[in-house]
Amino acid sequence: MPALNHPRLHTETLANGLRVTLRHAPDLKRCAAALRVAAGSHDVPLAWPGLAHFLEHLLFLGTERFPAEQGLMAYVQGHGGQVNARTSERTTDFFFELPPQAFRGGLERLSDMLAHPRMNPDDQRREREVLHAEFVTWSRDTAAQRQFALYDGLTVAHPLRAFHAGNRYSLPVPQAEFQKALKDFHQRFYRTGQMALSLVGPQNLEALQVLAEQFAATLPVGDKVAQAAPLSLMDGSAKSYQQESERRLDLLFAFEALPDSSAQALMFLCHWLNSAKPGGLLAHLQRQGLADNLKAAPLYRFAGQALLHLEFTASFGSANAIRQQLIDWLSFFAQQDWAPLHEEYAALLERQQQVNGALQLARLDSEQLENGLSEAGVVALTQILREIGTVDNFSDHWRLPAANPFLRSSTSASNAGLIRGQTSAHRGLRTFAQDRSRSRRHPSSMQFSQALGDKSDEGAVYLHWRLELPATADLQAKLQRNLRDVCEEARQAGVELSFSATGNQWLLKLTGLQEPMPSVLEHALKYLTQTDADSPRGEPETPLMPIRQLLKSLPEHCLESAIRSDDAKHLWATAHWDGLALGFSPQTQSAMGLALSRIPGTPDNQQPAPPVINARQLWSHIDTASSEHAILLFCPTASQEIVDEAAWRLLAHLCQTPFYQRLRIELQLGYAVFSALRQIHGQTGLLFGVQSPDVAPVELLGHIQQFLNGLPAIIDNLDDVSLNHQRQTLSDQFNDSVLSIKDAAELLWQAKLAGHSSDYLPQLSTAIRQLDRVALLSAARRLICIDGGWRCLANSPLPGMPWQAAK
Repeated sequence: MPALNHPRLHTETLANGLRVTLRHAPDLKRCAAALRVAAGSHDVPLAWPGLAHFLEHLLFLGTERFPAEQGLMAYVQGHGGQVNARTSERTTDFFFELPPQAFRGGLERLSDMLAHPRMNPDDQRREREVLHAEFVTWSRDTAAQRQFALYDGLTVAHPLRAFHAGNRYSLPVPQAEFQKALKDFHQRFYRTGQMALSLVGPQNLEALQVLAEQFAATLPVGDKVAQAAPLSLMDGSAKSYQQESERRLDLLFAFEALPDSSAQALMFLCHWLNSAKPGGLLAHLQRQGLADNLKAAPLYRFAGQALLHLEFTASFGSANAIRQQLIDWLSFFAQQDWAPLHEEYAALLERQQQVNGALQLARLDSEQLENGLSEAGVVALTQILREIGTVDNFSDHWRLPAANPFLRSSTSASNAGLIRGQTSAHRGLRTFAQDRSRSRRHPSSMQFSQALGDKSDEGAVYLHWRLELPATADLQAKLQRNLRDVCEEARQAGVELSFSATGNQWLLKLTGLQEPMPSVLEHALKYLTQTDADSPRGEPETPLMPIRQLLKSLPEHCLESAIRSDDAKHLWATAHWDGLALGFSPQTQSAMGLALSRIPGTPDNQQPAPPVINARQLWSHIDTASSEHAILLFCPTASQEIVDEAAWRLLAHLCQTPFYQRLRIELQLGYAVFSALRQIHGQTGLLFGVQSPDVAPVELLGHIQQFLNGLPAIIDNLDDVSLNHQRQTLSDQFNDSVLSIKDAAELLWQAKLAGHSSDYLPQLSTAIRQLDRVALLSAARRLICIDGGWRCLANSPLPGMPWQAAK
């Protein structure tokens, strides 16, 4: 495995006042920028709640230089990147991720929209209605209202108790006073002295420095503005309060005048509070029947103030007893030697940085937090524990948590073999069916592919079972609970572990650092097959917004339903399995032997055909228990050929911006509007989604169909230069030089399910480049004519012909 290539960091303040952090990370394949403005919802004049959030939205609506269809959002989406923004209490963040060759263009657009927003009155009126739709959804969302109610114990005058969402009535766009306040807020806070820019990428520091200076050159120059300090969090001498409901206890601790290092101290404390290992607080509460779950997190921090939230969920238990046990454990924790805990905490933070992508690293750098717990952090933690009320006496049953086994370096396995028939100089594989393990001990159903090479310290494993019958929801939930602790320890060690049960297919997926993967897989299989044991129930699931409920249900509804079973032993015994491992070094592959020998079920390389619905139009009604309307339309490819997938991908690429522009901005149907290409069980399709507070799903479907009917005109209106550019931009996204291991592995797994060869990525890239206008128009017509079928999920009943109820 290659040695860890540590990144280089550089921080400075430019001559115009912009604070810059540059991170040279040579192993990254993408670049990211995160810009933080030191102004948020609490900095807005009291007369105009929501103004800061409103301004954040307006900045994305285009400038004179870059209209909306050429602005940051369209540009980033067109290059297969990520972009978003967030308005918090005292900060506003803008962030995006792009391939290196497109990074400069993204920075140009971000700086231009920050410096020269158009503030067009018509744009403002339309965007205000979008924010109002968000507000309506927020006001109806139980989880959102419960979160807002957490602040009820604070002093009434503190801004955390105030309304900041913004709606049609708090944002009076036509009023001159409001327009003046909006302009003044932008001029006061959107200045270099108020901003901090973080750039991350494989470029050297000198190249990143040039990009930062070019970005800064167009920004308005200004000094840092002091943000007004808020009133005390609580009245009088009170420092904590609690809220109780039927299955939930919320304890909140308020702090004043904490040092800057309190952020790292609170994160360190919450990490160990959240541990479920034996000897700790949660394990004791579970054993005593006082609580099933605990989640500790800081809710707020600014100018020395902090609010620490501890959420306990239980079916029964005494709030006073829980609080007593909490203080007892904190008293024990305060008296311990934190050195071994700090050592493990620093190790897991380092692992996280190893696997974080460019965007995660840029956002982390923008937080300006020290990595780990410094000496100043120890002082702050001591102060925090003292203010909570720890004492010298405590129970003797508490224990520090056992070390995370996956954070320990494992000895490299010996005798790593080659794939049968290969020499060390020849590792290329032509098809997934030809991929074989390098060691004869490994079952042939686990295919070790070299499609991604083995030069990275990251890899991926997909382990797939086909069952005789689908599992019941209770059995699925039980298996998820059994894996909960392993998933958390794996995450800390740099491995993302997930288990999904969809119809009669189960999938265990590992992505991240190779080194701990053999041990993680072995532990995961152990707990998955412990069918008689059961872990404590977790916290009740937070209800999802309707469109997210539909997205969660979509994979299940792409498979035929059947009688379900809760007999886990029988399901395991009759299961057939296969798998795919990517990016593994010979050493890691050899170390997988023990874990692979413990896979339950019968090895079987036969793949079921991807689900097809041909020309049918299938409707699934999902009860989302919401007054909001939501719909998903999934349009599969007309065939499983790569040329059809290439055409559907280019159609999705061309649809993204105009679909959003038409349904969200022009028609204002709702704020959750998107289109994308999705692959589900090896089936590729175009996916359209809309959530609306007012418009019913059948009417939303009509708008989607109307948009699709206009696709040929969109294609015809593209000149040859633009079409070539769009085609090349999409094709470049499948080059392994810009794909992360995780993203490439998912594409290759879906390719395996679809029956493609392991050189799928270059084949797909070539197929996209070879698409001409005639072929693209033909694909659009087949999409409109429903050659591949349409599958609709909505929270309304079947509308009638031509739609059929899905089984």
